[in-house]
Amino acid sequence: MNAPHEGSWVLAVMGAGSMGAQIAQQAALHGVETRLHDIRPDQLERALASNRSHMRRRVERKRLDAAEMEAALSRVRPAPDLADAVDGSDIVIEAIVEQLEPKRRLFAELDKRAPAEALLASNSSTMGISQLAEGVRLPERCCNMHFFYPPLVMDLVEIVRGPSTSDATVERAAEFAKAIGRTPVLLNREIPGFIVNRILHMATQEAYRLLDAGVASFEDIDIAVEKGLRWPLGPFRLGDLTGLDVTYAARKHIYESTGDERYRPSPALEAKVRAGELGRKTGRGWYQYPAGEEKG
Repeated sequence: MNAPHEGSWVLAVMGAGSMGAQIAQQAALHGVETRLHDIRPDQLERALASNRSHMRRRVERKRLDAAEMEAALSRVRPAPDLADAVDGSDIVIEAIVEQLEPKRRLFAELDKRAPAEALLASNSSTMGISQLAEGVRLPERCCNMHFFYPPLVMDLVEIVRGPSTSDATVERAAEFAKAIGRTPVLLNREIPGFIVNRILHMATQEAYRLLDAGVASFEDIDIAVEKGLRWPLGPFRLGDLTGLDVTYAARKHIYESTGDERYRPSPALEAKVRAGELGRKTGRGWYQYPAGEEKG
């Protein structure tokens, strides 16, 4: 895989949802010893089962052989105890719920329990590290490392420098991203939405405005964007894939952070979230999905 430091990193991932599980597995595919932490043992079991399913499909498509699959799966160790998860780690990536206070509490714990030399990163797509790591003893070792969903497929990682982040930290974050087969880009200062989501949000917000105004159906807007702009997925199909709760939370955070009416979440989107229709992971969002279909 030609990773410059393949196998020499020890990674701890906080949160075993779809993002955290796949970040862990992507690192393990590149020889990285990885600990996957979650406070819910059942979620850890689901994460490991989901990763095995992803890897098995690669074997079926002859992109991975069975021995490589088993080796990669074995490198992800479930670690329900946080102190055990971060012990001896070189890098810790937070990928828990996209809410400010739980993330702040976790960073306070990581500040106490992770090795002093470990890099502490957040996968948040909207919250800058200065918000999350406020009060940590060594803020220079903290940054954002925003992976894109699904991390086992998407190549990009946005690395965002906070006001106190050191050059050494962003260099190590970029080095790690490359070591696990991903392409890093660097933001030299925090802005709401970073690069990709800032651009994507403006485009998808316009799609929601067209829907809210009754200009066109969500199905026709998706078709127009896919056929006219050559997006692989239209904004509503993409929202279902990402999770409408994630989409709503990101818009709400940016709107509340900026006060910019352009980011106010769509009433139709809010209604979907309140109804629990969150996309593929619940079997219904803008579209319906057959029972048993892979939900990421």
